[in-house]
Amino acid sequence: MTHPLLLQGQCTLVGAGPGDPELLTLKALKAIQAATVLLVDDLVSDEIVAMAAPSARIVYVGKRGGCKSTPQAFIEKLMITAVQEGENVVRLKGGDPFIFGRGGEEVEHLRAAGIEVGVVNGITSGLAAVTSLGVPLTHREHAHGVVFVTGHAKPGDSGTDWRALAATARSAKLTLVIYMGVSDAQQIQAELLQGLPASTPVAIVQRASLPSQRHATSTLGELSATLVREGLGSPSVIVVGDVISGVQAALQTRSGELRTGTH
Repeated sequence: MTHPLLLQGQCTLVGAGPGDPELLTLKALKAIQAATVLLVDDLVSDEIVAMAAPSARIVYVGKRGGCKSTPQAFIEKLMITAVQEGENVVRLKGGDPFIFGRGGEEVEHLRAAGIEVGVVNGITSGLAAVTSLGVPLTHREHAHGVVFVTGHAKPGDSGTDWRALAATARSAKLTLVIYMGVSDAQQIQAELLQGLPASTPVAIVQRASLPSQRHATSTLGELSATLVREGLGSPSVIVVGDVISGVQAALQTRSGELRTGTH
């Protein structure tokens, strides 16, 4: 008696970018369109989800700090089960799967189950945020490098040593890009001020690349007060470093043009 071959599907972790559908890569678009099962993160825009095939099964598995979230173990079980059933699974993540997207954890679990997984990079929100303001993350005069760091430590983890990071950023001329830092901004600010001057330029960008994007520029010494005054919350990226002085200079120039009637 012959037994039918079990057909195993495939899984791809796809970066949906910061939200603007036009910032998707061609490879990401092709993967989304080919998916039979799409597991979608909370921050992926509706316009991007709409690019999936009409026959695709859409499963929302959002994870947001401070909100009700889908357990990570459940997401991984869904992925493995769907692949084993022969589905073409796309795990669609905001930004890039390997930058604070738990992509590394998911790849490990898939491989442990005997499943090879592909990864399609996406534009991370930290890059999109500063680009939307017209400034770079690095600059020969202002920043020799950039550090992407999370402001949200997992339970039981002491998290980032902000004092040490501040000292390094000052001596090495680094831009700091802080993800998920709004809820702990007051503590992060206090620790960073141990190694960086209060006058260090700061930008906060909420919902980078989307029509609803909002931003504010300030200084490290005024970070918490600016967040409160401007009503900026999650999801936001906080950028700390001298490159932000370019934003402030541009805003001052633009303000002067408006006052004098220059176009």
